[in-house]
Amino acid sequence: MGQPPAFSAAARRAVWPQYLLPRRALTQWAGWVAGARGGAVTTALIRAFVRRYGVDMGEAAEPDPARYSSFNEFFTRALKTGARPLAAADWLCPVDGAISAFGSLDEGRLLQAKGHSYSATALLGGDAELAAGFAGGSFATLYLSPRDYHRIHMPAAGRLRRMVHVPGDLFSVNPTTARGVPGLFARNERVICVFEAGAGAPGPFVMVLVGATIVGSMATVWHGVVNPPRPGVVRHWSYEQDAPHLARGAEMGRFLLGSTVVLLLPPGPLAFDPAWAPGAAIRVGQAMARRA
Repeated sequence: MGQPPAFSAAARRAVWPQYLLPRRALTQWAGWVAGARGGAVTTALIRAFVRRYGVDMGEAAEPDPARYSSFNEFFTRALKTGARPLAAADWLCPVDGAISAFGSLDEGRLLQAKGHSYSATALLGGDAELAAGFAGGSFATLYLSPRDYHRIHMPAAGRLRRMVHVPGDLFSVNPTTARGVPGLFARNERVICVFEAGAGAPGPFVMVLVGATIVGSMATVWHGVVNPPRPGVVRHWSYEQDAPHLARGAEMGRFLLGSTVVLLLPPGPLAFDPAWAPGAAIRVGQAMARRA
């Protein structure tokens, strides 16, 4: 791939205020506010958020903002049954959001923004052996905006083998920041989930849940809240006995406030859906890719 070009001065200027912000303190404060059960104050906050971001409450299992006791309950709201049908594809979209980047792992590197890349090894917390298993594979980076549904689903059936919490920074992960902060997704705090193929699945895969400014925590269905705590060291969990098996399209985790999911898919010919393009909107259960 060669040496990527330096990030432009304009891109760096657009994000330099983030370097000055107390990002961790802001995130801790946001987590406290989101978890508070403030009665009428909480309801007013939710209603203001719905108006500000145009959240579609019509598809929520509970459409009344007053029925949520905390902002977190609203933010991780369930959808009505049947709101996200599953397409007939080998790989499904795991989230609602927008496509940041996708393609092949060129020399073990992922595209972050036009002309800029970072290594799979760095994304995986320095695990070169795990990264090597996806050489010749594919990746997809999917951004969840504040208005989106924030539960994360399985792109294919899988059996969990490992989970790793990697401490890191807490930059925003919006497109502007992706264009201005080198190695953003390998720099921020993240939770790495390693799956082997389940019944009928096209191969092993990795799901990386990337934290961001004011993302109070990330949670999985088998563990619960992973962070906090934030002890400042890499934490590992292995699942040999009684490893969770998750079905295609099943919920696997959630963000408490928005962020990004990065998928690593196995080596071999892969055709992403023809409708896919950077910036395009996606929804859980839509076709993502097929084995070529």
